[in-house]
Amino acid sequence: MTRTPHRPPTVLVLRALGLGDLLTGVPALRGVRRACPGHRIVLALPPGLTEAALATGAVDAVFPAEAPERAVPSLTHWAGPPPDLAVDLHGNGPESRDALAALHPRRLLAHACPDGPPWQAQAHERDRWCAFLRAYGIPADPLDLRLPEPDTPSPAPGAVVVHPGAASGSRRWPGERYAAVVRCLRAAGHRVVLTGGPGEEALVRSVAERSGQPAGDVLAGGLPYGELSALVAGSSLVLSGDTGPAHLAVAHGTPSVTLFGPVSPRLWGPPPSPRHLALWKPGPPGDPHGRTPDARLLRIRSGEVAAACLTLLRPVRDGAPDARPEVAHVH
Repeated sequence: MTRTPHRPPTVLVLRALGLGDLLTGVPALRGVRRACPGHRIVLALPPGLTEAALATGAVDAVFPAEAPERAVPSLTHWAGPPPDLAVDLHGNGPESRDALAALHPRRLLAHACPDGPPWQAQAHERDRWCAFLRAYGIPADPLDLRLPEPDTPSPAPGAVVVHPGAASGSRRWPGERYAAVVRCLRAAGHRVVLTGGPGEEALVRSVAERSGQPAGDVLAGGLPYGELSALVAGSSLVLSGDTGPAHLAVAHGTPSVTLFGPVSPRLWGPPPSPRHLALWKPGPPGDPHGRTPDARLLRIRSGEVAAACLTLLRPVRDGAPDARPEVAHVH
């Protein structure tokens, strides 16, 4: 008689967004993991983030799911039995709830469910999703966000990583200003490595040319996740806009300077820590997915960015540690 192998109960979590969204969702994912011992935790997200998702240690498998413009993807290609539990960490609308409900899970947790908690529009992303789980009796700590040390060595240990790109134009600080900061950092004796994602090659090349960056320290075209993670973990500082590498720096405890424009760092920024500086000019919220640089972002000047970076960096000449500023958001 053939024995049917035991199938552990399955939890399907939907968060089919970008790298930064994945990393801000890690505390909630770990809450689900602790609340469901013995379950197989499957995360629905774009397949390009598979390595990053598995590296969190919070999920067992990835279910490929993506849609353009941050829309809710279809989940109809789910081939297994209905999930024992489905968790909507994608958004607050009925679309993501309905995508999970179509799989007929035994239980569904979603803001849009009749028993779902109210949406906290002004809460930080990490706090919002942890509070969502707590409303269902699942403890989750928004500060439980650190990633394990990467297995691979950094391709540029101790360098300053500058990432000028972003998924949307509204969060993309001008390249010539990044170049001015790079020149300042190199003049102070720091090695700088430029990175960029797929499609950002022209931007990275422009910053490199304007700053006189050596070709060997220009890593454009999108590094594989493992290499990017090791680079960030082993760097002395990460400078970027509100995008994936900024969240990766927080996850690895790497000092960072992050430039915010359309969205306040109180909603998406690093947790309060002397290792992280978030530069932002207060004003009405803008469109985080707009095509042109946000007006608040453009009010941030190269000089203040360079000063913030040098504040967090150790002096190169003597290697003596400096006093870290006890601030997180600089207006």
